[in-house]
Amino acid sequence: MDSLPIFVNLRGRPVLLVGDDEAAEAKRRLIEAAGGVVVDAPGPEVRLAFVALDAPEEAAAALKAAGLLVNVVDRPALCDFTVPAIVDRSPVIVAIGTGGASASLAKALRQRLEAMLAPGLGGVAMAIRGARDRLKARYPDAAGRRRALDTAMAEGGWLDPLGDDWQIEALFDAAPAPAAVVTIVLRSDDPDDLTLRDARWLARADRLVHGDGVPPAILDRARRDAVRIVGDSAAPAPGLTVIVRRETVARG
Repeated sequence: MDSLPIFVNLRGRPVLLVGDDEAAEAKRRLIEAAGGVVVDAPGPEVRLAFVALDAPEEAAAALKAAGLLVNVVDRPALCDFTVPAIVDRSPVIVAIGTGGASASLAKALRQRLEAMLAPGLGGVAMAIRGARDRLKARYPDAAGRRRALDTAMAEGGWLDPLGDDWQIEALFDAAPAPAAVVTIVLRSDDPDDLTLRDARWLARADRLVHGDGVPPAILDRARRDAVRIVGDSAAPAPGLTVIVRRETVARG
């Protein structure tokens, strides 16, 4: 990754805004929509600053010297952080960034995702949060809860985030997912050559079993908290075990 995407809680916090043109007003609306308080001068509690000036170099340098993280409108080389294109289904927020390389690409992706994500998706997140105690009672083990939610949110599941007919009560009626083992045979070292099914298995794996020759770029497609086992097999265990092997090419 070229940068670390994070979500900052701005509610009630001061954010410095330098500038008074249309671009600055757009940043003002963004800050206020996130609950931040726009201020026009640095202060001891100010940590973030937005600069919207025709010649921003001097102002940006001074603010950085004062210890603030600075975003300079349309000048990614001067930015400590960039602002992504946003799909807002609060509390679900999808952020698309290109590190300042192309705002147009980020916007195009946002427009596609806007059409794909139902307006009520945020209500699903709220329902899951409200059912947290019931989920803990139904699935006492944290890994079991995660597997149940993964199954529910898979394509066509009761809580498929790309659907619109969500059935949260089905979580409490379903039987626990059985242990499963699947094998992925790599066709190349390029992660873009993974099939959609392979990518989904990697994203859901509880354990990842692989040989020394499997490229890191492939392993990076798995969940970061999945258990990694170097080898070609693993003992049976609850959840989903994904074995990753390189394709063997027969030679005549």
